[in-house]
Amino acid sequence: MDASTIWAGILQICTVLLILALLYRPLGDWIAHTYASTKDWRVERGMYRLIGVDSRSEQTWQAYARGVLVFSAVGVLFVYALQRFQAVLPYSLGLPAVPEGLAFNTAVSFVTNTNWQSYSPETTVGYTVQLAGLAVQNFVSAAVGIAVAVALVRGLARRGSPTIGNFWVDLIRGITRLLLPLAIVAAIALLTAGVVQNFAGFTAVDTIAGATQTIPGGPVASQEAIKELGTNGGGFFNANSAHPFENPAPWTSVFEILLLLAIPVAMARAFGKMIGDNRQGYAILAAMSVIAIASIAVLTWVESLGLGSAPQLAGAAMEGKETRYGIWGSTLFAGATTLTSTGAVNSMHDSYTALGGMIPVINMMLGEIAPGGVGSGLYGMLVLAVIAVFVGGLLIGRTPEYVGKRIGPTEMKLASLYILVTPTLVLSGLALSFAIPAVRADVESTSIWNPGVHGLSEVIYAFTSAANNNGSAFAGLTANTPWLNAALGTAMLLGRFIPIVLVLALAGTLASQERVPETVGTLPTHRPQFVGLLVVVAVVVTALTYFPILTLGPLAEGLI
Repeated sequence: MDASTIWAGILQICTVLLILALLYRPLGDWIAHTYASTKDWRVERGMYRLIGVDSRSEQTWQAYARGVLVFSAVGVLFVYALQRFQAVLPYSLGLPAVPEGLAFNTAVSFVTNTNWQSYSPETTVGYTVQLAGLAVQNFVSAAVGIAVAVALVRGLARRGSPTIGNFWVDLIRGITRLLLPLAIVAAIALLTAGVVQNFAGFTAVDTIAGATQTIPGGPVASQEAIKELGTNGGGFFNANSAHPFENPAPWTSVFEILLLLAIPVAMARAFGKMIGDNRQGYAILAAMSVIAIASIAVLTWVESLGLGSAPQLAGAAMEGKETRYGIWGSTLFAGATTLTSTGAVNSMHDSYTALGGMIPVINMMLGEIAPGGVGSGLYGMLVLAVIAVFVGGLLIGRTPEYVGKRIGPTEMKLASLYILVTPTLVLSGLALSFAIPAVRADVESTSIWNPGVHGLSEVIYAFTSAANNNGSAFAGLTANTPWLNAALGTAMLLGRFIPIVLVLALAGTLASQERVPETVGTLPTHRPQFVGLLVVVAVVVTALTYFPILTLGPLAEGLI
């Protein structure tokens, strides 16, 4: 790799870091103001009247959780029905109804902010399903994640309160004041870059070789914007952000990386602002940054080495990567999309070198906390902070407290259950896929097209992606089968909503506490020492849980 390529890659990374640093304070302050303000916008008041909500009333954590679950259940049913009735809907482009199993998987996928796609979007769903179903869920599923994170922050900030906010108010404000305005601006920017936005359907053209090619169009720019901004990730085209209609140039790739990182990074500032101590926000951001920078650096280094006979013969590990992005642009996107819960791709992760492909898997196994999805990244890191405080207290004999709240048995039980949910789903899904003879035969004969260790790595990636609500894939795996549609759909559902309920329960217990005054025995949680402890806890928890399965899959493949 020549020096110009390296410097171009470094310039991309520095550009992303600089712009995120410039956005951190104003965007974070706006997020904090959005959820702390006592004033409603006119359009919001109209929506409250429509759904019968009193914006001045607040909810206990149980009522808040019921709101999340009921709203999401209705979303699953609505998106499922749209797909099943697609053939009679306008702008269906003549496409048939989506089969039952795939419709279930897709509905769950978009409602849970996963956007796992076991199909080719441009030949499976028409414009009505794309816009009324999938695009709407890109907004509301992101807003749900932010709302849950804000509820947890309120739990840390409040004293002796039985309530943690109002889900319906938080949901609507997240859309009207944050996601929708930013998505409009982003869509206009993408339009100017050449991302398509039309209702042209399928256009037949004659190629220079004399053949006929069918080119799909569609309202891509509007969906591309919220796809990245809401850390959703589902592409309008099967090639996702590697498709020139979605991501035409190197600078648009950098722009999309900024979109998917902007809100998760700014949530750390909003956290510090809402609890009245910006130092705590900087500590959370520092822990996220250490993990993210280390991950992307290792991924870029491994892919640049081009380990393996094929990359060595070709001169570089460029299989599955667009030449307009190169290795650095591809690994930066791959790292960002798996460190968050986005799952969009501008290169094919299945074509990465064995050790390079392991890094995105590890990013997801960490819980997508650096900086994570919109909302989910912050509440995931805060749960780990609770665990880190408890561990720190045990090590040095100090009372476990976090931002003025005592961490007792109840809080630790909820935090412990939280970190066990996704590993249980991942490992259970893998075990069932290979332990049940009929299922194993189907997976090995129908889904896995790369027998051996890499085939196992593909299944590991699929369940890790589903349970962590990421949505990216080792795309060599055929996932549109009855078993994987059902198993991955279940993993997405449970991986989204069990942690949300646990986080809201934690928010409720913390909100009910009075603030504990700082003493000489209080562990400072804004200093570098705690940042280091938090990073170590995140890494150790992941290593102890997943190392055995990694040794059977990508690690074994890379060392053979």
